[in-house]
Amino acid sequence: MPRSVSFWMVWAVFFALTALLNAQDEYRYSYVPKKVYENQVFPVTVIDVSQYDDHPQFIFDTLSSVHPLFEKPLVVRNGNDRFYTFYFKASKVDVRIPKLFIVSENVDISLEPQMIPLASLKSPKNFSAVLAADMKIKNYQVSNYDSKNHMVTLSIEAYEANLEDIALKNIKESGIEDLRRDNAKVTAEFYVVLPRTQKELEFSYFNTIKKRFFTLKVPIELQNSSVTTQSDLNPKVDAFDRLKRYILIFFGLFFLLMFLWKRDFFYLVLSVVSLITLMTFYIPHKKICVKQGAPLYILPTQTSTIGTRIENKIETMLLDERGEFKKVEYKKGMIGWVKNEDLCKN
Repeated sequence: MPRSVSFWMVWAVFFALTALLNAQDEYRYSYVPKKVYENQVFPVTVIDVSQYDDHPQFIFDTLSSVHPLFEKPLVVRNGNDRFYTFYFKASKVDVRIPKLFIVSENVDISLEPQMIPLASLKSPKNFSAVLAADMKIKNYQVSNYDSKNHMVTLSIEAYEANLEDIALKNIKESGIEDLRRDNAKVTAEFYVVLPRTQKELEFSYFNTIKKRFFTLKVPIELQNSSVTTQSDLNPKVDAFDRLKRYILIFFGLFFLLMFLWKRDFFYLVLSVVSLITLMTFYIPHKKICVKQGAPLYILPTQTSTIGTRIENKIETMLLDERGEFKKVEYKKGMIGWVKNEDLCKN
């Protein structure tokens, strides 16, 4: 073989190896957790530092039993760098992230499997089995379940959380519904049946960022035999409504006195507007008729648990509407949702 041919073959192999090494440098794991806990939802991130403005495809080894929760990664750009994050859920053994194949117009490479050891977690008695980067109760409601129990429904928002595994000890009945996951963010409705003698619901979750347990508490009490609704456990809605009423009463009387003093009809108009606005706070709820035997759902979702059934045809106040559901009060303090199809026909 001529030396010139050998020379060019060596250079071809050299450039091929160089291109392959550069491709490996362009895509690499930028974050893989050093350890995870049983049932933990965790991220794994691949960084792309190439100058190519393409849309790579990521394919994990299909022969592996471990798969990401979503096939498409969460993409975040930082300058010229791109970060592709996948979310996995640990089981009861060490996690083996399978081989990852990356294909685009300019790149065809693979990243080797990653091993993540499973760590043990010593949990307190009130542990809810939830591990999350963050978790909070957005709002909750308390209603009568039966003569001896209350039902507490929590709207929970969390990140990198296994909310589907939530479980409280020494609970008569509980369930998770309307669970929705959008990459790291997960929301769900969690209901629990508690004895009326219990004044507080308390449970903890493990914060995977701060590596410690946090306790969440919810007071259990019915206000005016109706629904207690709070946002971020900070009840201010009723007090704010009362303040608005007082302000409207003040302005109504003030503008009326100004009219009597100045004899200017502009003040009379302002007084009337204030009083009309005030009257809207006292307009009664619309009444609806519910069929006998209609199921009373805990939540306004298709998969919601049926709390009870309407024993007899009733006419009750319409408290709220959501899609094909109407929120009603069945018995004193017993709140639930009925479907439009279960309303009486005219």
